[in-house]
Order: sequence, then structure tokens, then C-alpha cells
Amino acid sequence: MGSVGVLIVFAILGAVICSKARVAGGAIVFSLIAVVLFVSTPVGSGLPASISKLVGTVNESTTPALTGERAGGVG
Repeated sequence: MGSVGVLIVFAILGAVICSKARVAGGAIVFSLIAVVLFVSTPVGSGLPASISKLVGTVNESTTPALTGERAGGVG
């Protein structure tokens, strides 16, 4: 599992090099590889749940504004 950290560093380094060279596709691919490798580690295993909770909170707070409801739930 120790080599995953090295792979993540190389993926981030590849993304930086691609972005400096203005190769957007390569930078996106390297960034996605780094995210997938990070989520596969024990530290990053909670990331999908955290993002889901954040998106749910944003959805709950913005839906009343988009549907025209008032803050108290009275429409």
C-alpha cells in the first residue's frame, strides 16, 4: 500500500506538467487517476460519502429558493 502514495504523487506531477504544457486532456486523465488512487486508500475511503453529504446539503438549502418556497416551509 506504500507505493500508492508514490503513484498519487506521480499522477499529480503528471497533471501539473500537462497543465503547464497546455494539454487539458492529459491533465484531466492524470487528475482522475490521482483521485481514484486516493479514494482507494484508507484515508480517502470517506471522500465519496463526504461529497455526497455536501451535495445533499447544498441541494436542501437551494431547493426552496428555486421552487419559490419560503424558509419556514410555507409556500
